[in-house]
Amino acid sequence: MTKHYLSSMPKLLGYFGLLPFIIPTVFLFFDYNHLDMWRHFLLSYGAVILSFVGALHWSFAMLLHELPINKQRSSFLWSVVPSLIAWISLSIPKNYGFVLLAVFFAVALVRDRQLYNHAELPSWYMPLRRNLTVVAMTCLLIAVYLSNGSKIGYHI
Repeated sequence: MTKHYLSSMPKLLGYFGLLPFIIPTVFLFFDYNHLDMWRHFLLSYGAVILSFVGALHWSFAMLLHELPINKQRSSFLWSVVPSLIAWISLSIPKNYGFVLLAVFFAVALVRDRQLYNHAELPSWYMPLRRNLTVVAMTCLLIAVYLSNGSKIGYHI
């Protein structure tokens, strides 16, 4: 029971953590008067979460003693890249920021897969990361699509 609880808690928190991606994306279809606000919410939350995903690798590097030293070093180095990318995404035009975040969510997933292949991580970790990444990337890319002239759902 305790083990199931410990595996279901990250899943529950992870999926609830998708709400700040999904809610602004839904409003992009219906609230034309506040597009900038919804796009800002989506971009800033994406930046925060990409930073969080990178920080996981700092923890992995510290705690996974079975990792070879070169993998630990690589994890420490990689752990700061997402936060730097997130910062850049907030400093450039929004559409480029959305694309940059989406690309680096994909890169982060690849990095997680590489780590997963070399370390003992819980079995639920990669399926959860994949699902969360797909939803986050989809929301970010929808924001780009809608801002490029598509007015799907906009009835003024």
